Amino acid sequence: MKNWIIAIGALGLIACEPAVENEHAMDKEAKTMSDMTAMSDKSDMKQQADDSRIWLEEVEGEKPLAWVREQNARALAKLEADPRFAKLQADALAVVNATDKITYGRHRGGFVYNFWQDADHVRGLWRRAPLGEYVIGNPNWDVLIDFDALSAAEGENWVYKGNSCLPPSYDRCMINLSRGGKDAAVRREFDIASKSFVEGGFEIPEAKGSIAWVDADTLLVGTDWGGDTMTTSGYPFVLKLWERGNDLSSAKEMLRGDKADVGVWPFRVEIDDEAFMFASEASTFYDTTVWYLPEDSAPVKLPIPSKTSFRGVFSGQAIISLEEQWSHNGTNWPKGTVVSFDLKSFMQTGVISKVYQVVLPDARSSVDSISAARSSLIVAMLENVASKVFSYKFDGSSWTATQLDLPENGNIGISSVNAHSDVIFANMESFLRPDSLMMVNVPQNTSKVIQSLPERFDTGNLVVEQLTATSKDGTEVPYFVVRNKDTKMDGTTPTLLYAYGGFQVSMQPTYSGTLGKLWLENSGAYVLANIRGGGEFGPNWHQAGLKMKRQVIYDDFIAVAEDLIANKLTSPKHLGIRGGSNGGLLMGVMYTQRPDLWNAVLSQVPLLDMMRYHKLLAGASWMGEYGNPDDPDEGAFLKSISPYHNVDADTDYPLMFLMTSTKDDRVHPAHARKMGHLLGELDKPFLYYENIDGGHSAAANLKESAKREALGYVFLMQQLMD
Repeated sequence: MKNWIIAIGALGLIACEPAVENEHAMDKEAKTMSDMTAMSDKSDMKQQADDSRIWLEEVEGEKPLAWVREQNARALAKLEADPRFAKLQADALAVVNATDKITYGRHRGGFVYNFWQDADHVRGLWRRAPLGEYVIGNPNWDVLIDFDALSAAEGENWVYKGNSCLPPSYDRCMINLSRGGKDAAVRREFDIASKSFVEGGFEIPEAKGSIAWVDADTLLVGTDWGGDTMTTSGYPFVLKLWERGNDLSSAKEMLRGDKADVGVWPFRVEIDDEAFMFASEASTFYDTTVWYLPEDSAPVKLPIPSKTSFRGVFSGQAIISLEEQWSHNGTNWPKGTVVSFDLKSFMQTGVISKVYQVVLPDARSSVDSISAARSSLIVAMLENVASKVFSYKFDGSSWTATQLDLPENGNIGISSVNAHSDVIFANMESFLRPDSLMMVNVPQNTSKVIQSLPERFDTGNLVVEQLTATSKDGTEVPYFVVRNKDTKMDGTTPTLLYAYGGFQVSMQPTYSGTLGKLWLENSGAYVLANIRGGGEFGPNWHQAGLKMKRQVIYDDFIAVAEDLIANKLTSPKHLGIRGGSNGGLLMGVMYTQRPDLWNAVLSQVPLLDMMRYHKLLAGASWMGEYGNPDDPDEGAFLKSISPYHNVDADTDYPLMFLMTSTKDDRVHPAHARKMGHLLGELDKPFLYYENIDGGHSAAANLKESAKREALGYVFLMQQLMD
């Protein structure tokens, strides 16, 4: 699922003391909440009693892992014995371990910081080089942390999970270290100059959470404080101010959310060289309250809609994206609009007086990303799933845009923006065009390619098309096809169909060396479907498939598959599907709803038990997307689509390959385990592989990534090509 940052979500609860006359209402509400909790607990006990596979939810229990190892051995025996496997694995290893990869990095403080992995550095290096050297292509990399050496020295399986550094010098950082790739991480203070962890410095024990720097000696911390301080989704709901020299246990509480929240996250805002502290309290995945946290007074709620993403600050203007309509001072701002207001004025008065329009996308466009450079706001747009990037300026009364001089008809991602610089980095790619990293001088509106990825596969005979299928309700659903230009439209082309369809995540054309080398070069076709649930066309496209409306997402995917078959690119015998996480749920639904359409289903780190997903790990945080299984109506709908609950003993199904990870502390491995066990009991064909290490990405290192890709593609070849 998507990582929580300050730009995700909006609205929530108002932190205030209840008036005396409302005490009876508060007591009644508390009783109602208590009754609902009791009902949920009873429902949970009944589910456990009714489900004979609950034992597979014990992540590292001896009995579940024995079953996992047995299934791993069975799958590996079938797939690794295939004479194609060794070459596929070698090809995948060559791609992921290549030393001529682009050295993507974050520009800050005159340096470019890069995380690098290859065959000799399995866990990776965190390093930096001066900007000038980086741009001319001859960087003298200064290694800051060797994670392989650190793991060996400390006897830990450390996986790097990013950092948070203090601007504008960025000389002190909090480094996130995960054991085996989990989301939960240890956070330790690191000094850039000495290239060492700070002795006696800030260190936060392993937990899901986050920090924000207040100043060089103070952190705003969200973590597991012990007791009842984590939400039912598994994230902190208490933020505290921690000053250097004091024990973490003595930190001062700044904001307390609610156990029913998804979580609370701190963030820092800079205006005119001053720093201010804020926090996002997410009551659901899409509803957030943004709080201003004055140093010496109570938190102040920003009066903005709940379904709003706080995108940052530029020219003193708070930038927000609206996922719902907002009426303010007589003006109705439609969902999808990006607007701004004077943040410092609000902090002084508690009132948003004037709102300005930044971007108003049309029905076939959406805002992909927003970030602030020193002199411009950088906005990346999607127009019919193609990228354009604009530079915005604010003159005190209105915003004006200039399109940046970047290639069109491809996917452009802003890879690095520094609020203290006008140099930004942008990545350009497409299905057949390898990535190019460009440096952009924003004021001059010039760009130049500074690094390019060499071709990883032969594209000479390949062509890309953007086509449209008509869904069940008449909605036009775009999709991309990558195929050989000489493809015979006779229904025999082995075709892999991929989609995600959730959480407002946009699926865009990307260059994949493993897809190209392992699949396209072996005569396979690839299809990427832009189904509803994603963000390709703004909030409406996403919200069309929320909760009990979710069937439209599945209808869209089916419509694309039927279009491929009607156009005779492929046929059910030669059509396979692949998806991960929420996309893994999509694969499970397609397996149960339309088993006649495919001959191979590859479901990776999936959700599959939709009646218990909210009880497992971070699952409760996704009820804003899927609905609440304990609600009678939403629960009935979820049961009707839940793959685990809709396998029919009398139906013939295609071969399903379930992949997951033991160390995934986001989507519980029990989803895949229980589905596999059920299929085995019903004597339905399936394969199962669980990576013992690796988090939600299912890979702790590049070698395991290559193995997983080779297993997936040899499975597809066996089913669709043989």
